[in-house]
Amino acid sequence: MQLTSVTIGSSQPRELAQFYAKLLGWPIAVLEPARAGEPAAAGWAQLRPADGETGPTINIEYERAFQRPVWPAVEGAQLASQHLDIWVDDLDEAADWAVQAGAELAAVQPQPDVRVLLDPDGHPFCLFL
Repeated sequence: MQLTSVTIGSSQPRELAQFYAKLLGWPIAVLEPARAGEPAAAGWAQLRPADGETGPTINIEYERAFQRPVWPAVEGAQLASQHLDIWVDDLDEAADWAVQAGAELAAVQPQPDVRVLLDPDGHPFCLFL
């Protein structure tokens, strides 16, 4: 077995793909529009590592009943069941870049060598040294 991709559910897959493409500097390999009968926000996207980089592809698919996750977890609220970990050289610089790209710094920062941020759809992701 070989892990090839991570799939993220979203209310706005094409817009979220644009965010991650900017954040990571990865090209968008696939950007599909909504299918017949789906809302205009629906669709599907895929990002692949930039030339010379390794990693799984990131798929972003439309979730009809998407609810923005809450992090850290709050009883009764939508949980963030997974998150991306992204290695960086400079934590402060990378966190600043992520915010400029459209992320939000999470209110809770549990570790000094990690920055937790939220993407535009509320999924947490971690930058770490």
